[in-house]
Amino acid sequence: MSAGVTGAWLMVLALMLGAPARGQVPIARPTPELEQLLADLAGATNPDMARRTEQLISQLWVKSGGPAVALLLAKATRALQAGQAMEAVADLDAALVLEPDLIEGFALRAEARFEAGDYNGAVRDIQQALQREPRHFGVWRSLSRFAEARGDLAGALAAWRKLLEIDPQTSEAQARLLELTRKVEGQAL
Repeated sequence: MSAGVTGAWLMVLALMLGAPARGQVPIARPTPELEQLLADLAGATNPDMARRTEQLISQLWVKSGGPAVALLLAKATRALQAGQAMEAVADLDAALVLEPDLIEGFALRAEARFEAGDYNGAVRDIQQALQREPRHFGVWRSLSRFAEARGDLAGALAAWRKLLEIDPQTSEAQARLLELTRKVEGQAL
């Protein structure tokens, strides 16, 4: 892992642990509807209920950018699913020009950048999304996956635990927790 990528992962870890980021942007103002949905997510009693609530929250985040931005996000999602990560990044760049504080734009662009091999860019986008909405369950899920792929098992576990604080019934919640815990405990810390 290069020094730049290692430094970027360390910055995300500092953000995860609550250290203020330089030039931190204000946290997005949550709506009563979002607050209720996040409370419902934390109190979900099964994975199906959690998945439905996750979808409703994601829809709110997408809608916050308006119709043109929603179309760009949909186009980027299709491109990413088709393995066209750079096309997805271009669409998300355009969406973020139209709506510079779009949480879901940063979250999705982090995924696209990671798939394109731009790890530093993915980390910057994760930081931007978490600065705007520290309870973005999808970003914590992505961060766990990214950290594991980069060999940072302790970081992957920390991100997964943070996800479970927000979304305890998320898909494969306990199975992934056990898997990551075994991997971390199996290596010297």
